Amino acid sequence: MRQLKLTAALLAVTIVAAGCGGSKNETPQKETPKTLVLYYSLTNNTKQVAEEIASLMGADIERIEAVEPYDTAFQPTIERCMKEREQGVLPQIQPLNADLSQYDVIFIGYPVWFGTYAPPVITFLTNNDLSGKKIVPFCTFGSGGLESSMRDLEAAQPNAEILPGYGVRAARLEAMPKEVEQFLVAGGFIEGEYTAPEPFGEIHEVSEEETAVFNTAVDGYPMLNAEAKTVASRPIADGTEYLFIAVDKPRKAKPKMSPGNEVQVYVTVINGQSPVFTRVVR
Repeated sequence: MRQLKLTAALLAVTIVAAGCGGSKNETPQKETPKTLVLYYSLTNNTKQVAEEIASLMGADIERIEAVEPYDTAFQPTIERCMKEREQGVLPQIQPLNADLSQYDVIFIGYPVWFGTYAPPVITFLTNNDLSGKKIVPFCTFGSGGLESSMRDLEAAQPNAEILPGYGVRAARLEAMPKEVEQFLVAGGFIEGEYTAPEPFGEIHEVSEEETAVFNTAVDGYPMLNAEAKTVASRPIADGTEYLFIAVDKPRKAKPKMSPGNEVQVYVTVINGQSPVFTRVVR
């Protein structure tokens, strides 16, 4: 009798244990969004950013290719783009290997031409519906264009969720790896430590010293001829970041250009180094 009771008790424990192990109330594991880094690059500047993002995220990567490649020289590319814009022609691109329907998040990279993404990216966005997907833009530029290209991206893909983007001047690519890592951490794409920058201080008229900072930062860049009027600043790691409000002045190449357009010019001064502008917002 004692053996029978022991056997019954063990059987009951086994049934309870089995029931617990097969519980349907277990918290399901959250699936990791599938990510694609898709980019167009002419001079391989944007390619470097794309590869850095894909490497840090372990994401798939693919390059957008024009059927008729653009000339890598500046002037022929500008002339071809202007002609295509005047004629309303978009360049043909090669078919993609990636099945876009399989991705939840798509990083889209491009160089900024004429204030927006390069024409092969216009073709891609025209030919593909990215509704319901999270889109993260990134770009390289001479002076700026992230903000204006993001506005165009939102208009081109109104049913996609356009997330904050990253942009870097081609002249500052050496700073890109660290900036990209911080960008991905801030966006929650990868783990790591991130400290949000302080807000800019009060805007005030530029002093002589601040004017010198601005002039040094933009000196030698032919596409930016402006006069700083007001400024705000904030501390950053190892230095100071300035936000200048400047007014366009006619450039030598465009003496008839209307003066007076306001632009925002971001300038960074790392301790012991010369000022550099990081981007221009028009």
